[in-house]
Amino acid sequence: MMRKWLVVLGLLLVPSAVALAVNARMIVQVQRGQIRATPSYLASVLATVPYGVSVEILQTKGEWMQVKSLQGQVGWMHKSALTTKAVPMSSGSTTAKTGATSDELALAGKGFNSDIEREFKAKNKNLNFAAVDRMERIKISPAEMQVFLQTGAVKPLEGGVQ
Repeated sequence: MMRKWLVVLGLLLVPSAVALAVNARMIVQVQRGQIRATPSYLASVLATVPYGVSVEILQTKGEWMQVKSLQGQVGWMHKSALTTKAVPMSSGSTTAKTGATSDELALAGKGFNSDIEREFKAKNKNLNFAAVDRMERIKISPAEMQVFLQTGAVKPLEGGVQ
């Protein structure tokens, strides 16, 4: 009988714990946080939010959070771009570098940094790193990416390109 009450109590507490996460505020921890149309890196970018600015969390879906910006824009941001911790805006008497780029954060999450790159280059001297450097300098605008995805009929798992 006691076990039955514990199960009932647990079921009552779970929705309230989920509700606490909704309407909470989180802070952008990358230079330009991207609010996307759907919870996918392939979705179009609706707006960008600068480092240190807070957004309201409306709901979560896996690794993605539906957010509302201070300007009222609603869309999806990956959780790696957000934090609950206060982010520093200055260091001493000079302005600090305001966070990492989304690309830097993605690479760091994969364990890649300049030391690992240097070590990899030392072990693989026969590879053409100049070609890799040229490719890294290629910049694709969000509009060009959307045309590419639509032309190729690429559909993210979470929804179409919008």
